Amino acid sequence: MTLKILAIGDLGNNISTLRKFIKSSEIHLINFNWEGNSAVMDERNDTEFFSTNKMSDFIKRINEIKNDFDICLAMSSTGLLVSYLANLNYIAYFVGHEIRSPPFIKNSKDPLSTDQPLYHFNFLERWFYKKAYENAIACVVSDDELLNVSQKYQLNTIRISGYIEDTTIFNQDVKPIERKKIKFTFLSPARMGLQKGTDKIWEALDLCKTNFEVLQVKWYDKRTPKEKQLAEKWIKNKPSKVKFLPIMKREELAKYFMFADAVLGQVRGLQGCIERQALFCKKPLVHYSNPEYKFVEDVEKIKKPFILNSNEPSEIAQIIDTIVESKENLDNLAAYGSEFVKIVEPSQIAHEWDEIFENYYNKFKKIERETSHLRLLLLRALYLIGNRLHYRKLKKLLRINNG
Repeated sequence: MTLKILAIGDLGNNISTLRKFIKSSEIHLINFNWEGNSAVMDERNDTEFFSTNKMSDFIKRINEIKNDFDICLAMSSTGLLVSYLANLNYIAYFVGHEIRSPPFIKNSKDPLSTDQPLYHFNFLERWFYKKAYENAIACVVSDDELLNVSQKYQLNTIRISGYIEDTTIFNQDVKPIERKKIKFTFLSPARMGLQKGTDKIWEALDLCKTNFEVLQVKWYDKRTPKEKQLAEKWIKNKPSKVKFLPIMKREELAKYFMFADAVLGQVRGLQGCIERQALFCKKPLVHYSNPEYKFVEDVEKIKKPFILNSNEPSEIAQIIDTIVESKENLDNLAAYGSEFVKIVEPSQIAHEWDEIFENYYNKFKKIERETSHLRLLLLRALYLIGNRLHYRKLKKLLRINNG
């Protein structure tokens, strides 16, 4: 039996990638029209998009199609809220700030960024988000950091082996972008922000003594005024070695991976998709990963192929100079990283997802929760009253999720 999964929301193309690799399930993705960078970067093929940003329209569309599916997968805080108000049995998938800085916490802040709140929801709005998180039949995470956070909120959390990357896009056979290379080149595709360590990377680049250039994709955190101010400061005062690239589709980004001699990843301690994409493209990677977090959930601790022992700018600069000067170090680092990332092949992670879908379908048997029609009407009416029809605040939340 092939299970039919209704996915509501996507962040970082995680769901659109997952559906390529699962075997015993089929995913229909309906996504929000996120504003900003996602308008360029999000996968749009074989994806349905909500026609408006109104909660009533979200629920109406889900009600029209939900009986064609066996179970729901929800991503983003908005996706969870829609799934809850549409009365579905849904599995939540957390990949970042939607659980690290959940909207049901008053004045919720990102602990990896500035001290400004991400949301300004009233008590009733926060209550609905809390219910949306609590009513997920399971919550899935892919790393130790988010596992710790999710468990702190006493959610029913499952830790899978890792994040799934699209190896049909990011691989060693991709043809490099046609561009003249005049010196050793690093690609820095991560979003600029404190949580990525841009402040430390910028300082490190000014300390470097070798001759190279850095191609930095020009996108940045802008969820709060302080984040936007920091980004504008970094752009204005960028190191002389940095050249900016525009936001681009993943297929074009893969060509830049293959063009670059090495990749500058995040240095705040967490790992994102760009680090894994670099390794699948067999590129040497400069990246700091917190040693407290395992790369995969396994009995054995697996040593990570990242040569930074700290995220101090002086060490980052020293490692960068070493990579530029030594082809042997460059080749060894690329080979080690390429073998390491195969530990979490997409097929393995997709198999874990197929098992989750099967287990929870067998437990609940249908996509719709057992809730009285009257209670549903009252809940939805209360929600709309609580946020004054929600339209302006939902648009703001869509922009935050895009960050």
